[in-house]
Amino acid sequence: MDNNNKNPQSVISNEVEITGTIRSSGSVQIDGKLDGELHCGGDAVIGKSANIKGNLAVNSAVIEGAITGNVTAKDRIEMKSTARVTGDIKSKRLSVEDGVTFIGRSEVNPSGSPIAQAPIMSPASDANADDRADAGATARAFARR
Repeated sequence: MDNNNKNPQSVISNEVEITGTIRSSGSVQIDGKLDGELHCGGDAVIGKSANIKGNLAVNSAVIEGAITGNVTAKDRIEMKSTARVTGDIKSKRLSVEDGVTFIGRSEVNPSGSPIAQAPIMSPASDANADDRADAGATARAFARR
């Protein structure tokens, strides 16, 4: 993330608490508390003292503080050692330092293209219905573990 870009950076200091949605076309640095969503066309820096309860949709994110919510970045998510994230993350690139607390699912897809799903088989005949039902039960049993 380049601090010399032409987009202005908004700073929410550590003594500020915001309830609601923040929308910005530029970059945002949050060091305070946010109970709501952040929609940022630029980059977001979530400082060590930040505490966010809500989803983030940003270009790129550097996370040093606490987030309870999902994080979606068009480009990159960088989690520093002090980051505490509870929620799902999705981006093209991901960087995680040693010491991060992350509880959730991650989707990292450098190409940005949709991942091909397995083809769904249509029933060929009723004669194979019992075999398909048994295979489905086995797949569900493995999925529960």
